[in-house]
Amino acid sequence: MSFRKPAHLAAAALSLALAAASPASADDPVKVKVFIGSMFEIGQNTGDRAGEFQHWYERYFSQSKPITVKGAPNPVYCNDDGVCGSVFGMGKVASSASVQAIILNPQFDMSDAYFIVSGVAGTPPERGTIADVSWATWLVDYDLGHRWAPEEGEPGAPTFMPRKGYEKVRLFQLNPDLVGWAMQLTGKANLKDSESARSYRMRYPQESARRAPAVKTGTHMTGDTFFHGPGMSAQAQYIAKLYGADDYIITEMEVAGIAQVVQRTLGHQRLMSLRGAVNFDQGNPNETTLQHLDPAPGQTAGGFAETVDNIAAVGSRMVDHIISHWSEWKNGVPPLPRQ
Repeated sequence: MSFRKPAHLAAAALSLALAAASPASADDPVKVKVFIGSMFEIGQNTGDRAGEFQHWYERYFSQSKPITVKGAPNPVYCNDDGVCGSVFGMGKVASSASVQAIILNPQFDMSDAYFIVSGVAGTPPERGTIADVSWATWLVDYDLGHRWAPEEGEPGAPTFMPRKGYEKVRLFQLNPDLVGWAMQLTGKANLKDSESARSYRMRYPQESARRAPAVKTGTHMTGDTFFHGPGMSAQAQYIAKLYGADDYIITEMEVAGIAQVVQRTLGHQRLMSLRGAVNFDQGNPNETTLQHLDPAPGQTAGGFAETVDNIAAVGSRMVDHIISHWSEWKNGVPPLPRQ
C-alpha cells in the first residue's frame, strides 16, 4: 500500500531543501574577517590626493557598494573576501563612536574580525623618522591624569600624575603573537621615501631621525591634545615607562579609545594599530616649538604621499595573509612559525 504526503507538506519540505541549498540571502550580515579603519580622507576615495583611506580603498573596495551605518559619519565598504573598511573621523570620541556603531550594526558579523586601525602620526626624533611605519605593541592614553605648569611644581620634576580609576582603560597591551606575525610578514618591507623627506631629516642631529624609513614596533600614545615640543615628548616617554609599556614611538589621537570599544563589545585580542610618521613631535635645535608648529611655506617635513602609500603597502601584507589563510586564523592567532 503506497502513501503520499499531503501537497502542503511536500511543498514545505521542498522549500526547506531549497533554502538549505541556496546561498546566504542579501539580508544576512556580512561576515567580516578583517576591518580596516582610517581617520580621514582628504578628498574623494580615489583619483585625487590620497589621505589615510584612499590606498586601502583602491586595493580592496573600488568595486564595493557603500553601506550606510546609523551613527557612523562615513559608509562602510566590504569586498567579497570579507575585508571591510571605513573612515571613522578624527579624535577619540569621533572614532570610537563610529567603531561602536559599526560593530553593533546588524548588517555586520564582527565576531571573528581582525581590526587594523591605520593612519598618519608623529614620532620623536630619538626613535623614528619621516615615512616610518609602526605596529603598536602597547597603547597608552596620554590624557587620563593630572597636569600642572612646570613652574608650579618642583624644578625639573615631572608635571603629570595618573588619575586613579582609569587603570583598565589607560593602558592596553596588544596581542604579542599578532604583533609578531605582523613583523614577520612586513618587517623587511621596502618603504618609499622622497627627496624632500631626506633633506628635512638632515635638520635633526639624532641618528634615528636621519636614517631611511623602516617598519618597527613600540608604544602608540593616544591623546586628543596635539602635544608638541621636547618637553611634551619627554613627558609622553615618561608616561609610557610609568605604565610599564615599551618606548613611546608614535603620537596619535584615536586608538586607545577604539581599543576600549573593541574590548567591551567583542572582548578578543584581534586589534592592530598601524601608523606612519609624517612629522616629528618637536622642532630641530634651530627652531622653536611654535616655529615648528607653524612652519613657513616650503618648510614642512615632506614625505606625506610616500607615508600613506607605505602604510597600506605594509598593512595589506597582513590583510592578505589572514584572508588567504582564514581557516587557520578564524578561531584565533596561529602560533608563530619558527624562523
